[in-house]
Amino acid sequence: TATLPASFNDLLPHFLVEPDDEYIVKNKPVTLTCRSTPATQIYFKCNGEWVHQDDHLIDRTVDPATGLPIMQVKIDISRQQVEKIFGLDDYWCQCVAWSTTGTQKSQKAYVRIAYLRKNFEEEPIGKEVSLNQEVLLRCHPPEGVPAAEVEWQRNEHVIDPVSEPNFLVTADRNLIIKQARLADTANYTCVAKNIVARRRSSPATVLVYVNGGWSTWTTWSACSSVCGRGWQRRSRSCTNPTPLNGGMACDGQNVQKSACTATCPVDGGWSDWSNWSECGVDCSMWRSRECTQPSPGTGGKDCQGIDLQSLNCTSQQCLQSDHLLDVALYVGIVAVALCLTLILIVVVLVYRRKKEGLDADVADSSILTTGFQPMGIKPSKPGVWAPRHRNSHLLTIQPDLTTTTTSYQGTLHSRHDGTTHTGTAKFSMTNGPLLDPLPNGSHHTLHNGKMTSDPAEFMTRLSNQTYFKTLPRDVANTSYGTFNFLGGRLTIPNTGISLLIPPEAIPRGKIYEIYLTAQRKEDLRLPLAGCQTLLSPIVSCGPPGVVLTRPTILSMDHCSDACPENWAIRLKKQNYEGVWEDVLMMGEELISEPYYCQLEAETCRVFSEQLGRFSLVGESLNMSAAKRLRLVLFSDAYCSTLEYNIRVYCMDDTQDVFKEVMQMERQLGGRLIDEPHVLLFKDSYHNLRLSIHDMPQAHWRSKLLAGYQEIPFYHIWNGSQRFLHCTFTLERLNLSTCELTCQLCVWQVEGEGQSFSLDFNIGAFSALPCTPSGPSAFQIPYLIRQKICSSLDTPCPNGADWRLLAQRLKLDRHMSFFASKASPTSVILDLWEAQHFHSGNLNQLATVMADIGKQEAMIFLVSDGEC
Repeated sequence: TATLPASFNDLLPHFLVEPDDEYIVKNKPVTLTCRSTPATQIYFKCNGEWVHQDDHLIDRTVDPATGLPIMQVKIDISRQQVEKIFGLDDYWCQCVAWSTTGTQKSQKAYVRIAYLRKNFEEEPIGKEVSLNQEVLLRCHPPEGVPAAEVEWQRNEHVIDPVSEPNFLVTADRNLIIKQARLADTANYTCVAKNIVARRRSSPATVLVYVNGGWSTWTTWSACSSVCGRGWQRRSRSCTNPTPLNGGMACDGQNVQKSACTATCPVDGGWSDWSNWSECGVDCSMWRSRECTQPSPGTGGKDCQGIDLQSLNCTSQQCLQSDHLLDVALYVGIVAVALCLTLILIVVVLVYRRKKEGLDADVADSSILTTGFQPMGIKPSKPGVWAPRHRNSHLLTIQPDLTTTTTSYQGTLHSRHDGTTHTGTAKFSMTNGPLLDPLPNGSHHTLHNGKMTSDPAEFMTRLSNQTYFKTLPRDVANTSYGTFNFLGGRLTIPNTGISLLIPPEAIPRGKIYEIYLTAQRKEDLRLPLAGCQTLLSPIVSCGPPGVVLTRPTILSMDHCSDACPENWAIRLKKQNYEGVWEDVLMMGEELISEPYYCQLEAETCRVFSEQLGRFSLVGESLNMSAAKRLRLVLFSDAYCSTLEYNIRVYCMDDTQDVFKEVMQMERQLGGRLIDEPHVLLFKDSYHNLRLSIHDMPQAHWRSKLLAGYQEIPFYHIWNGSQRFLHCTFTLERLNLSTCELTCQLCVWQVEGEGQSFSLDFNIGAFSALPCTPSGPSAFQIPYLIRQKICSSLDTPCPNGADWRLLAQRLKLDRHMSFFASKASPTSVILDLWEAQHFHSGNLNQLATVMADIGKQEAMIFLVSDGEC
């Protein structure tokens, strides 16, 4: 016997190998192993009872490094032993090791009988789905020990979601096809397997069908009649796309005919001969006639014969002709000399006039007439502002513009209660050039900063500039005008988009021609990645190279749920190379940067010292992030057939998109059948479903084969399309049926939905209402603004300065931004004016100034004579 180390008597045994859980496959026994050192004895205990020592296989060794004894024991567990207690409790075994000092117990090892049932608890079911639709195939594998693993096969080939991102296997082992493609038409099998067996479900056939779509109409054919009444036709084909895999064929006619009238051919006829000409130097004279009585037309024959005749003259007539020729030659030379002299005089005068009248500081002044400051408050009498308020005397002065040596008097139009008024106003042109009026006493008319003389010419010049090659010639979505140091505002009606140019933003002595346009998404696409989505219109203002001394305020709608914790919102700007760059992260603004942003519930206001192309992009941080969608319902204004269509538009909840849909439906002759509804669309990767229910079955039925229509999630979230819509085709059983009552249900898959009740008369024609236009811009008079700023910019010990003004106007969350500016009061007034463009008035500002209660408020008490 080897001599043991002296410390052996002091050591408890510890396990080098402990028994592990095992599974009995079919009838094969399993072996449990236990090894310990230092150990004098090791025995297994199973289910609380000692295993007989004869059933142990014992192996004794010595650790060469320490000299301590190592003892290893194995036992075999058969299927019969486990089955004896099967159903009562799990079969377990544990080994116990002894040394001279004491005992130790190992971990418990559980022995289970492995199996896998044959029948699946839920097998996948075949489906017919439309192109790009999301598909969910469910699979619940058979019961088994250990639990079965699941893999999916498509036509006997294993699907790997890592290499095929269009597939997703969920945690509960279901298969999702994110956007069904034609290639995804196949048999799908759910395969379950463990160490015992492998089971296959019945194959589920997924059929991806494509509904047919009409191609564009061909051009009208030539009229069938050469002369008089005939017919012409045009056609289209159901190939855009062609219906596939049982998809619906196109609904409607593939050929259209139209009556036409062809103008009959007219043969030409000669006019009378002209008088004979004077006798020429060749002793001949001429006369002519023309084919104009009538002129040939619509394929008629030309006149037959000659159109010029000559005749010899007598010798006496020839001499007279030579004399007349000499006289005519001298007269011609004198006329040419006079014309050259007049042209030289005109060139000199034009050159001197341009040199004296134009200034190098005028930016693109080919259509300028003067600096412009649009105002929307109409004076009740000349020289007096008349707001109705008890403190209205605080803000009743006008700028004193009579002391300047140069001014411009022109025609301005301002909107007030929907009526256009024409008035005469003078605007100071301090340190600036005096531009000559247009000839014949005409002037360019400006409407809220918009030049209405020739919009198409302005857009053509803009689009020809290098940086704006992509600027669309969309006059309806563009506003522009000329501005000087007094500033002003540009608005695009019914879009929520405006640009406020504060006073002193344009340096004195300079005149800028500035434009504002809303880009259409199909004209300009913004690159988005990951969970990013477009939250606002893409807005261009410029020209981008102009020098500004103060930030302008660009206002535009957004469609986020206004929960900052759900979003990472970025302001993007396109650089001169056409690349979109992040210029601001919402909530991480730095005061030193040239951009600042205020996000309100539905509006975003961007302070920018540079003009250019902007947009707001959001990236969802969690599944709770949601976009506001606007659902708008239209139908045909007049229906004379049994079929009746309801069009449901799904669009971003911004005014510019709503305006575009209203204009389109007005051209189609549609009518609005319900108030627009707002729906929160969450970033949950689930599609939007729409369905119509509860129609009176005795009078109406739906022609749709499916129970609902679906708009894919990514079509809505990436915002690549301005608006999406689906059409519900219904059929009334009798032409006399005019009342329709039903429920429109809209929900996001696995999310909460909304239900809208529809009740209307399809026979009552009502024209589509025009989108209402907001009131004209109001503007704080320049002299009043200067006095407010000089009074409140200076810090006051009791706090009655610009800080109190920001607090009273509920703008105090931007205190650090205001404090970084040379004139905090001026920026506060800019933001307040941008916020209250449609609803604000000068009475409100007068009330706030009176409430501040400064002694310096007396500076606003200026009599009419001082104005």
